[in-house]
Amino acid sequence: MSDLQSPPIRTSRELGESRTSPPHLEPFRITLAPLLLNEVYQAVDAPAHGAIVIMSGMVRNQTDHRPVVALEYQAYEPMAIRVFQGIADQIRQRWPSIQHVAIHHRIGYLEVGDISVLVAIGAPHRAEAFAAGQYAIDTLKHEAPIWKKEHWGDGSSSWVSIANCESLHGSSP
Repeated sequence: MSDLQSPPIRTSRELGESRTSPPHLEPFRITLAPLLLNEVYQAVDAPAHGAIVIMSGMVRNQTDHRPVVALEYQAYEPMAIRVFQGIADQIRQRWPSIQHVAIHHRIGYLEVGDISVLVAIGAPHRAEAFAAGQYAIDTLKHEAPIWKKEHWGDGSSSWVSIANCESLHGSSP
């Protein structure tokens, strides 16, 4: 649950950095390390943006009224990064004013309350930022080769089916 201890989000201006250059942080990442809101925010921060939308997916304590103690994520990393890049390209085609997209996903064993995914969109206006953020997370969940195993309160566990990935890339691990 250390993910929730992130420092306050600061803009580039507040950090004394220039917003005239493109973001310098990794826009697409898969990692075992805790995800930080500041990193995705700064990855999409630019002077032309009037809105930055961040979607944070977290491990919840139940699924279908069944207690969950943890999730375990695995990914085919090279392909997942290409999918993230493809999602960003699709967003830029659909919403041409959006130039900055960041997607970070965590793998490994995550406990209740841990952040599993962060999607950030920088845009001139909030409506397109929200729409693009929704598009990004929905597309990621259907296309990225990332699998999760739910660990239940009774000690059992099971892999969650990701239909599109299974049909494209074989069965879950």
